[in-house]
Amino acid sequence: MTTGAKEANRTILFVNWAHALDHFALLIYPTAVIAIAADLHRDYSGLISLSTGAFLAFGLFALPVGWLADRFGRRALLSWFFFGYGAACFLVAASASVPMLTISLFALGMFSAIYHPIGSAIIVANTSRLGHALGINGVWGNMGAALAPGITAALAGAFGWRAAFVVPGAVLIASGIAFVLLVKDHSVRGKKQTVSHTLRAGRGHLVALLVVFMTAILAGGLTFNIVTVAMPKVVDERLGLALPLAATGWITTGIFVCGALTQILIGRLIGRFELTTLFIWLSVLQPAGLLLAARTSGVPMAFGLILVTAAIYGQVVINDAMVGRYVPDEYRNRVYSLRFFLAFTVGSLAVPIIGALHRDGGFQAVLFVSSAIGVVIFVSALATWALTRGRLQQHPVPAE
Repeated sequence: MTTGAKEANRTILFVNWAHALDHFALLIYPTAVIAIAADLHRDYSGLISLSTGAFLAFGLFALPVGWLADRFGRRALLSWFFFGYGAACFLVAASASVPMLTISLFALGMFSAIYHPIGSAIIVANTSRLGHALGINGVWGNMGAALAPGITAALAGAFGWRAAFVVPGAVLIASGIAFVLLVKDHSVRGKKQTVSHTLRAGRGHLVALLVVFMTAILAGGLTFNIVTVAMPKVVDERLGLALPLAATGWITTGIFVCGALTQILIGRLIGRFELTTLFIWLSVLQPAGLLLAARTSGVPMAFGLILVTAAIYGQVVINDAMVGRYVPDEYRNRVYSLRFFLAFTVGSLAVPIIGALHRDGGFQAVLFVSSAIGVVIFVSALATWALTRGRLQQHPVPAE
């Protein structure tokens, strides 16, 4: 293996690790809030709403990341992610009041927003196997999300909810130091992708495709956040068993793991099938799984949630691959920023939606509404397939 290949692999490893930490830290609170509610004698619906700022910042601050990366470099932005995100975890742990908790959760979301536009661009620039690399990267991120409930519950149960933020904060800071020491700037800027695509279409056709694609991203971002935020409490209420917090957390982790592993399969299938065809099949699973989870309890409900997480995580890989294949490298930072800005900003509405629907109709109402949003994704996937069918041209891009 050449020195350049080793550096590219090391860079991708850090980006994958950052993806895991990004989703892990942002999903500490949805599990920790169960312990916080018991500790503060407050209701879940009221406390979960405090994280609205975190998910709003997660979306809003993704927009300027592309511009900042063009100005300061992707390596600088990723180092800011490690150190800033770690400091925000410490700030949450140190919060002694509801207003301070709200502010620190907003800071958590702000630094969390850095990762996705930068991480996706670095992955695409350092691989010649796009689907495989994005699939593996997606698994790292969603394993972080999957492990968050279990590890958070274990730390909160053994040492209190503040420890659930302190430990990941220390890991983030240590990872940032290692990243600065081991990853050079030229490896972050590397360009290895060897295949790109163009779309033969008029301006009006491209606008229609953009509207449809963004609709799918908006709906996908909303269902992604609803499911990931609500999952621990859904399992707690609807599994039909009286379980301690730690057990609830690890069952939730198991459901996330089953769904997350789908991304490896999707990454491999990207090289064999059209992206839009895969998109359609995944979009069918989402409303089907949500309806099953809404109408059942116990094991069938858990199986429905596994289908949902598989569809949601698979869609993330498909969407990132579309940007990676169809957008030139010089525009990719900004396009990824826009993509994640739209997905995560709309996704921030998930928290108040969960709170309102849970108060009025419990999690059955939450799941039914989510299934309706899933239908929107399915229609968007069909429209994307129709608008691109027969119009894509593949051509090589020289490696650097």
